[in-house]
Amino acid sequence: MTTALPRSRDDKLTLAEICKDLKISRSTFYDWRAKGRAPRCIKLPNGDLRIRRSDYEHWLDDREDCA
Repeated sequence: MTTALPRSRDDKLTLAEICKDLKISRSTFYDWRAKGRAPRCIKLPNGDLRIRRSDYEHWLDDREDCA
């Protein structure tokens, strides 16, 4: 069962929303990001990260093909 994430492909998701949807910790996400395994991120001037919904969906699709 997936959580309710914003519906528009142009929406930007927060790191908390991504971690909640994937059921992972922030540290796991940062580990994946350091290893180049996380979805593409947008780094805001305040240091917060956002992920475009379309990039997240594409990243999920790529993981499914590898399984």
